Amino acid sequence: MIVLAENEYEGQDLDSILSFDWEETAEEVARQVLRDEGCPYQAEVNLLLIGSDRMREINRSERDVDRTTDVLSFPCVNYHVPAAWEDAEASISDNFDPETGRLMLGDILINVKKVEEQADQYGHSTRREFAFLVAHSLFHLLGYDHMAAEEETVMFRKQDRVLRELGITRD
Repeated sequence: MIVLAENEYEGQDLDSILSFDWEETAEEVARQVLRDEGCPYQAEVNLLLIGSDRMREINRSERDVDRTTDVLSFPCVNYHVPAAWEDAEASISDNFDPETGRLMLGDILINVKKVEEQADQYGHSTRREFAFLVAHSLFHLLGYDHMAAEEETVMFRKQDRVLRELGITRD
């Protein structure tokens, strides 16, 4: 389940900027990633859509990188191996919402301006770019990374598979 945090895209209505149902797309991608990874729990992810200035500010304060970026992920679970569900179970009080019982995966922040720019740059729809960023970030929340070439290959293959399974293509 995607939990929509307060979306603060420079005071503008996101529905008038993004020409697709971004809430439905985020939920659809999240469900597919978790299904493909065999998640045995009901899970929740906080999603915040923001502008470039706010993203730069957060990137600077959290990562000491003074520039904007397209997406940031802040995982709740510390996996020793990606999607090792026993890692979540190791600290139930920290990783599961006591009210809902859902596994709290973490937070995703997406820069809406970058969604638009990158969709144009790569020649595909804003929906495809948004879905890619949601999938990419979710895999980070599950412990995947792309610092080494081998890790990048695995992570990007998984992202592509999810988008293909959902019929969200580059056309």
